[in-house]
Amino acid sequence: MGEETSDRDADGDGDSGDRPSLADQRDVASVYQPAEDSDLLARTARKRVQAGDTILDVGTGSGYVAATLAEAGAQAVGVDVSPLACREAADNGVPVVRGNLVDPFRTDAFDLVAFNPPYLPTPPEQEWDDWMEHALSGGDDGRRLVDPFLETVERVLAPSGEALVLVSSLTDPKAVRAYAAEHGLASEQLASEKHPYEALVVLRFYRD
Repeated sequence: MGEETSDRDADGDGDSGDRPSLADQRDVASVYQPAEDSDLLARTARKRVQAGDTILDVGTGSGYVAATLAEAGAQAVGVDVSPLACREAADNGVPVVRGNLVDPFRTDAFDLVAFNPPYLPTPPEQEWDDWMEHALSGGDDGRRLVDPFLETVERVLAPSGEALVLVSSLTDPKAVRAYAAEHGLASEQLASEKHPYEALVVLRFYRD
């Protein structure tokens, strides 16, 4: 899942006052690790990648999706705003840029852009200002970063390029597709998986 820019302390671990980090509270790593959502996105994207394709993995986290597509012969790069994620992705052999969404990249650069955003609807009172929270929280409607991504991704797509986005049934995929249409992107559903509390869906976006 991806993250957004936030004020942080000098070492990049976050500054949430006296509260322990969300990662410490949950006894998990500070970087989002591959799970069912990452795997579904990676498997779906790999079927569409050809050797030599240029690929961007937005919110790369540990670099799992980018690494999977590189194994298929793609020229894959990751981007993440979290310095912790950038370090881990680099340690895993993924070329990575620290930046917000697609901002650091030139126009028409990528054949495929993959994004596993933070999609869990999260009331403001339950927000926890650290890197893991920013990797998980999708804001009130689950689309805190999905909408800005859809507003900007077309710029970096090659003429026949496409974007694959992992969302949840909790995020209202129909609303996501409607918002994309307002910004000139056609869409289709490529894959879905049912889980106990949600369905995970991979949506494809392309120039209309």
